[in-house]
Amino acid sequence: MSEHNFDEQVDFIVVGSGGGSMCAALRMRESGKSVLILEKTDLVGGTTSRSGGVMWIPNNRFMRESGVADSTEAALTYLEATAGQSEDAPGTSEAKRRAYVEQGPEMVDFLVDKGVKLKRVSRWPDYYDERPGGSVPGRTVIAEIFNVNELPKQWRSRLRPNFMKIAAYHEEGFNIALMKSSWRGKATMLKVGLRVALAKLTGKSLTPAGGALQGRMLKASLAAGVDIRVNCAVKSFLSAGDRVAGVVADCDGQEKRIGAKLGVLVNAGGFAQNQAMRDQYIPHTSTQWTATAPGDTGEMIQELIAMGAAFGQMNERVGNQMSIPPGCENLDGQGVDLGNVAGQMNLSKPGAILVDQTGQRYMNECGSYMEFCQNILKRHESVPAIPSWYVFDSTHINNYMLSGTMPGPDKPQAWYDNGYLHKADSIEALASQINIDPSALSATVERFNAGAREGRDDEFHRGDRAYDNWLGDHYREPSNTLSPLDSGPFYAIPMLPGDVGTYGGVVVDEFARVLREDGTPMAGLYATGTTTASIMGRYYPGAGSSIGPSFVYGYIAAKHAAGLF
Repeated sequence: MSEHNFDEQVDFIVVGSGGGSMCAALRMRESGKSVLILEKTDLVGGTTSRSGGVMWIPNNRFMRESGVADSTEAALTYLEATAGQSEDAPGTSEAKRRAYVEQGPEMVDFLVDKGVKLKRVSRWPDYYDERPGGSVPGRTVIAEIFNVNELPKQWRSRLRPNFMKIAAYHEEGFNIALMKSSWRGKATMLKVGLRVALAKLTGKSLTPAGGALQGRMLKASLAAGVDIRVNCAVKSFLSAGDRVAGVVADCDGQEKRIGAKLGVLVNAGGFAQNQAMRDQYIPHTSTQWTATAPGDTGEMIQELIAMGAAFGQMNERVGNQMSIPPGCENLDGQGVDLGNVAGQMNLSKPGAILVDQTGQRYMNECGSYMEFCQNILKRHESVPAIPSWYVFDSTHINNYMLSGTMPGPDKPQAWYDNGYLHKADSIEALASQINIDPSALSATVERFNAGAREGRDDEFHRGDRAYDNWLGDHYREPSNTLSPLDSGPFYAIPMLPGDVGTYGGVVVDEFARVLREDGTPMAGLYATGTTTASIMGRYYPGAGSSIGPSFVYGYIAAKHAAGLF
């Protein structure tokens, strides 16, 4: 198609504004090329902006600055021990993992040089830290808290809000959750409260986590001259010969044919908000249990597959266990409010276990959230396990936050009235309330209690890893995560296999080029993020194993399209 058939033309088009999109745009602008980001919703930032905003980047500059040992070789060893063990996972390969590990630190350095303020969490263990190459201090990178008022005025309301309602760093949030266990938690709450109060006094609008990451990326992108348009949904791709040369987009109801001289990068999310695709690829899951942004509806994956793109891992998600109180479901497609659900950080605290509907434990409750949800779905194939039951005692509810509420037994009456929260004076009575055989649940609790009293879990080895204990109560001895359920009354709430995104999609190579089923690349067409089959295969090696690859492969795509490889 010749140039005069386009309504307009730029060097590079990015479809979607989530994690990786603005990183690619900044890298392309560094090469002096024009970039257009097309976002189909009215807000910028995608699910990344709603999320924890963590990137898993091995051997990054902040590790070196902190004296934390890491290397390309150690990271590749660890990825081989995790992602490399995946079966039937075309998204991952040794070449793609190497590209990720080698380009990731360079990408972080590039963003810092462009004024994007990043840092590391001082300790966030890899999720399989016991495997070869695993890091106990962790390989996480986050953004510094961001003042939304640093954006041009017309863009301040365009940044998708984060689920965290207070301006706190991850470590501060973890400490606040343990305020009943330590003075550090109380002191941290005071520190964060003062930060919030000072921000109000000085006219700042602070956002943490994913909001901070995407806010800073948006600020840098606008300053670099990236053209970002909202309410512009890409419908199809335009070709010139065998090369993708542009897109057809619906922008505020008007069709636009936009050319891309160097290529098109698709970072349009997955299909977590599409129930039909879920039913086809991930049975027994629901759009009501996803925290993704509204645009995560899968049509770009479908379009790419129709064009002949190879695809895989469609039955995988970034699972995120969720106990969702009444009224906090994925209402109107806006995503579950993660700030008001109970999940991994709750269930991993002492005095709690997970059981299926027969009253049996069937996993280490402290595992990776993706593996946790894989286990629920696998268990449900043979034993009713959706929902499973998060069972806990009075010590647990008195000491730890639950579903967005402060520690203590005073919970909303609506939780009881709606059958969300169950309470009984004995384990047997609790079992009857949740339709479990009382003798079965009692036997499970007694078996767990016998080991927990000695600080061990002989069935599933909970507490054996650094990651398990990091998830628990850092101020409790002798175990951070194990204690018996022996203090009545006892409680139970349902636990569901929720998610923060899908993990399958089109297959790309080490340069982020979309591949055909025969393994050849589609010229001019790149993809990253949850539009792709994850390079992590069927594993989630550490915090940020979805956002990290989205950024890194967006960076790689821009470098390749600009001729820098």
